Amino acid sequence: MLTNIMYVTVYVTDQDRALKFYTEGLGLEKHVDYPGPDGRFLTVGVAGSPVKIILWSHAPASGQPVQPGTAPGPLILESDDLRKDFEVLRRRGVTFDEPEPEDYPFGVRIEAVDPDGNRISLRQQRRGNRADG
Repeated sequence: MLTNIMYVTVYVTDQDRALKFYTEGLGLEKHVDYPGPDGRFLTVGVAGSPVKIILWSHAPASGQPVQPGTAPGPLILESDDLRKDFEVLRRRGVTFDEPEPEDYPFGVRIEAVDPDGNRISLRQQRRGNRADG
């Protein structure tokens, strides 16, 4: 049986720019960074989480960034206090598709946008609603 999600991939046009956004902007940690036979293997992740995000170099529009209001982006990150984190991220220069986080039946949500146009959904689940998304 499968036991774990190891990686998810976000396609980026400039790995150094993406690394700066995901570490300095979103506050994720850099984990792996080495050249490989198919290109630079670069990962970031939330401290203590087993799931890592591969920032994979690819031509523009390869990952097909999704337009706001359609479907979730390639990443959904969870926060214990999204409104507080939103203020910190905004001060760091992170761009959002709405002026403030919004309330939904599952909790609170806002979408950030990385330098390649990939949408990152930031969510805070309602207390007692951890299994819903």
